[in-house]
Amino acid sequence: MIIFVKVKLKHIFTKGKNYCWPRPELCLRCNASHLWGHGYVASYFDGFDQPFYLKRYRCPACGCVIKLKPAGYLKRFQAPIDTIRSSIHCRLKKGCWLPGASRSRQNHWFKALLRKVKAYFGDPWDRQLLSAFDLLIAQGQNPVSRSI
Repeated sequence: MIIFVKVKLKHIFTKGKNYCWPRPELCLRCNASHLWGHGYVASYFDGFDQPFYLKRYRCPACGCVIKLKPAGYLKRFQAPIDTIRSSIHCRLKKGCWLPGASRSRQNHWFKALLRKVKAYFGDPWDRQLLSAFDLLIAQGQNPVSRSI
C-alpha cells in the first residue's frame, strides 16, 4: 500500500535515510493503531541519478506493508504527474513530444491514456484527453497505466 506525503524531493535526497518521515497513525487496511518501521526501499525519480530511500511501515496485526511516497507522483512512475500531463498537452496542441523526456516513455503514456479513456468513457472522450486525464486523477485512477 502507498501513502502519498507532501515532501520536497531535495530534502529527501540530501538527508537520505536520516529524513524524518511522518509516521501514519493507523493502518489503512485494518485500522490498527501501532505500526512498526519496516526499513527503506530504493526508488528512482526523474532528474536524479541516485535512488531515494522511501520509508516503509508494517502493520503487525494484518501484515500490510505501507510505503510513503512523495505526493505528485503516480504509483510505479518516476515522472511527476505534471510532467506526464504536460507531455500529453504538448502532443495534442503542437503535435510533438515534450523536450527532455524519452520519446518512447511519452508515447507509452499517450497510448495508455487513449486505451484507458476508451475503456472507461467510450469513443467521444478521445477528443477530450486532457479533461479525461484530469477526471481520472480526480477519481484516484492512474490515467497512464496499462492496467485497467
